[in-house]
Amino acid sequence: MLLIELARTSTAVAADSARSAKIRHLAELLGRVEPGEAEIAIAYLSGVLPQRQVGIGWQTLRDLPPPRQVATVTLGWVNERLDRIKACTGPGSQAARKALVAELFGALTAQEQSFLSRLLRGELRQGALDGVMIEALAKAADVPAPEIRRALTLRGSLPAVGAAALRGGVDALRAFRLEVGRPVAPMLAQSAPDVAAALARIGGPAVLEWKLDGVRVQAHRSEDRVSVFTRTLEEITAQVPELVEAVRALPATDLVLDGEVIALRPDGRPEPFQVTSGRVANKTDVARLRESTPLSVFFFDALRVDGRDLLDLPAADRYAELSRVVPGRLLIPRLVTADPEEGTRFFTEAVRQGHEGLVVKSLGSPYAAGRRGAGWIKVKPRHTLDLVVLAAEWGHGRREGKLSNLHLGARDPETGGFVMLGKTFKGLTDELLEWQTRRFLEIAEGPTDNWVVTLRPELVVEIAFDGVQRSPRYPGGMALRFARVLRYRPDKRPEDADTVATVRSLMI
Repeated sequence: MLLIELARTSTAVAADSARSAKIRHLAELLGRVEPGEAEIAIAYLSGVLPQRQVGIGWQTLRDLPPPRQVATVTLGWVNERLDRIKACTGPGSQAARKALVAELFGALTAQEQSFLSRLLRGELRQGALDGVMIEALAKAADVPAPEIRRALTLRGSLPAVGAAALRGGVDALRAFRLEVGRPVAPMLAQSAPDVAAALARIGGPAVLEWKLDGVRVQAHRSEDRVSVFTRTLEEITAQVPELVEAVRALPATDLVLDGEVIALRPDGRPEPFQVTSGRVANKTDVARLRESTPLSVFFFDALRVDGRDLLDLPAADRYAELSRVVPGRLLIPRLVTADPEEGTRFFTEAVRQGHEGLVVKSLGSPYAAGRRGAGWIKVKPRHTLDLVVLAAEWGHGRREGKLSNLHLGARDPETGGFVMLGKTFKGLTDELLEWQTRRFLEIAEGPTDNWVVTLRPELVVEIAFDGVQRSPRYPGGMALRFARVLRYRPDKRPEDADTVATVRSLMI
């Protein structure tokens, strides 16, 4: 299949706001894809790469060769080039990677270049999330959508599951089993503003667990072999020897556990998230870093124990199995209650200890792998800042023609200017997009036909975020985590915006 066919389908999906229309466009293409390219097509249209990361940065994508006039490249050819780009390492790799990128993009039409650039930047934004893709695959393969969801629970990869459905229908989907050593997509949590709201949604006694600001891990053991995976299903076994040793010390020899690794200070408080994530990401100096930045291990769920799959059991039964084989020092602090006041005190203590908040869980919920199941609800304290909009980026998909992604800055009293802290396009309603696009064009500095439109620093916006972390990417050396727009503040002037010092004081 030609890449241009995916690019055109992506454009059609983005242009149609109706869910049914998106499903129809995707199903039509997926029904025609060759078996050998099905996983590539599903991945690309889901906005992900089979390679996950290939080492192509924003700067490289800003200087592309002239496009071809005629589309000729296939999905297999593009994917093979991306494999080669990812494989470039060592001396001379930068030049080799640059040459391969030029070869790849030089073979593409303008529409293909746009599609692949947005895919590589993680900004496809066409509205084809997993739920839509599952329905499209069900339609294309003529199988019930629940069969695909069940297989996805066990396999953890929508491209692999979708390709199986297209190839072999229901029989191929039912062949998927929970396999030790093969990660499943983790269960995710919905959100609530406070503990009382979360308990009300659960509708009875619930499990409250501390939400650690660590790295989510899934540990698999078969006899003495232990494998560890992240929430994105990347294997990190070699990078977390503390976890491997902890799992090997357990009495069960056939199990799959869900948990977190986190770097803690001597007083038991967590290090900043980037310390933990940096430690886990490091592949070359693990022994030294283990001495300077040891990882602590905590588990909160069991998917398999002693060879028995537990996914469909109620959470209370899964925890009973977990606590049977895992010592208390390796379990995340938890409380079972239906009392909002008791739960709020537990929440306050978790936050006081430096953690993110709580996850409130239904005692009766099964493990809904890969989904934001109603049985898990996260509660976190909300931080807000008043920041100035420094620039905005033109949107894609449903936001095409709208200035969307905001560049946010804090006030620097020493220079009289503003320091950029990050970007966000989250929290913007259609009405707000319309208004801010008109307003931004009125205060634009310089051309407005560039991808990024620079603005006069006049507008103050209230931003909610989950924390501040160190970041070399921005001039101030820090960035907001999970920033989202709450509202514009016409009652505030730019000189009323929060300062860099205020933001820095929030950094753990």
